[in-house]
Amino acid sequence: MSEPASQVIAIDGPAASGKSSVAKRVAKALGYLYVNTGNMYRAVSWAVLDQGIDLQDAEAITRLLHTLQIEFVLVEGHVQVLVNGRALTDDELNSQAVNGAVSHVAKVAEVRARLVDEQRALVSHGHLVMEGRDIGSIVFPDTSLKFYIDASEEVRSARRSSQGHADAVALRDKIDSTRKNAPLIVPKGALRIDSSDMTLEQVVQQVLDVVRAAR
Repeated sequence: MSEPASQVIAIDGPAASGKSSVAKRVAKALGYLYVNTGNMYRAVSWAVLDQGIDLQDAEAITRLLHTLQIEFVLVEGHVQVLVNGRALTDDELNSQAVNGAVSHVAKVAEVRARLVDEQRALVSHGHLVMEGRDIGSIVFPDTSLKFYIDASEEVRSARRSSQGHADAVALRDKIDSTRKNAPLIVPKGALRIDSSDMTLEQVVQQVLDVVRAAR
């Protein structure tokens, strides 16, 4: 696919790398729409758990997906996900149960296919800062602005703990990077930024410097 008319800044990275915080601030600084694709997969994961579906049963997850009404609405500069008309809260999307389920649900081919189509369609709303795990490699591989935000496993685990979460980042990394469908990789042409010893402001500034120099 060719680069869309609307500018897309792709920010990828593993769990707790800081990519969400960076993407939010970059989007605000530039006046772009912020898209957290992880919340889209989390919303489907919440629905899977709500229905009591086995996380290893890809066929059952796919059947549920076909019955779900998934909407994406713009709210104050970001995209909010609605499932069957319900806007899920941050607590629901980031619950321990969803944290443990999302990597399993996200590797289901039909889930990724549907959500990737929805993500690409968001360019109709204007310039985007989109963050996730396959933005620069799969969703918008031709965008010229790709970043991969990383940090050591120790730093990322500490960040998750400070947020009150106990999910194992190493396990999520393994599932995400070894899945057959759109594995977590450093996209070709992406600038890799190790945020382990950097402040959030320093990472944001580095991204903004690159974006502004490219204009």
